[in-house]
Amino acid sequence: MFGDLMGMMGKIKETQKKVEATKERLNTVMIDEASSDDLLKVTLTANREIKSITIDDSLLEDKDQLEDYLVLTLNKAIEKATKVNEAELAAVAKEGMPNIPGMDAFMK
Repeated sequence: MFGDLMGMMGKIKETQKKVEATKERLNTVMIDEASSDDLLKVTLTANREIKSITIDDSLLEDKDQLEDYLVLTLNKAIEKATKVNEAELAAVAKEGMPNIPGMDAFMK
């Protein structure tokens, strides 16, 4: 009984290390997004850290339009990054879960 518990604890610690390593790796996964007309481009990591914003000069003439472009494009990029982040971390977590009958129903 205690052997199983110790084995399970070891597997959990191993999974925690894999999750941390995955988070670090996600800092190097870049997500690019652009406005529909390519006047604004953003790049962020899969951990949702903004790395660059490129703004076409024509957008600098209209503050309201620029703000709208930033909101829309950043939100699309953050949504993409979140999907990548969640999928990667879920895969690592599922891989490290102990085999408990019936738990598969909760992991979908």
